[in-house]
Amino acid sequence: MSFSRKFIIVVARALTSLIFCIDDAQLEAVPDKGPLIVFSNHVNFMEVPIIYTHLQPRLVYGMVLADRWKNPFLRWVLNSTGTIPLHRGQPNPDAMRKAIELLRTGCFLVIMPEGTRSGDGILQPAFPGVVLLALRSGAPMLPIGFYGAEHYKQNLSRLKRTDFHFVVGKPFSLNASGEALSAPVRQQMTSEIMYRLAAILPPAYRGIYADLSQATQNYLVFD
Repeated sequence: MSFSRKFIIVVARALTSLIFCIDDAQLEAVPDKGPLIVFSNHVNFMEVPIIYTHLQPRLVYGMVLADRWKNPFLRWVLNSTGTIPLHRGQPNPDAMRKAIELLRTGCFLVIMPEGTRSGDGILQPAFPGVVLLALRSGAPMLPIGFYGAEHYKQNLSRLKRTDFHFVVGKPFSLNASGEALSAPVRQQMTSEIMYRLAAILPPAYRGIYADLSQATQNYLVFD
């Protein structure tokens, strides 16, 4: 691990611990080694350094919108941590190739299928890119959710720390069962994945995936 990455981890963990009271007990259930696709909800930017630092010392990489590289400081942080840039609204073959390479070397890849921040913590419709990544890499998937961070700005203005809770689900793999990956099939797989994430979050955060009775597991394979 490079000096710059070690420095970023130490500083990010220290700063986020000043802002949040982080309950990470459930992360003990996360495997020590990959390959593994960790998929999470996306509330605001603060969970990015939190999940990255609290999954250490595992080999963790992430995918972030390429717009973030416009900021010189963020560009240094993202390059130092090996983050993969994603371009909004267009195919990302280079990003997909890099992500698969990392997974095949036993790394963790953190991805947030909603694609954009919710702000309030309530799940939004997810994009199917994570499905293609899982099928092409063959890597297992693990839902890790978090809640509480949506109130941190109000609490920070009162010099109050915000409770931040991690919740961890069960790992599984995707199996297309020889079907053609049509748009409806990809969308069905995406919904099945997101219902697994919704199931571990408190009901108020489940959003569009709130009705767990609609959840199916036609394409999910559990150990």
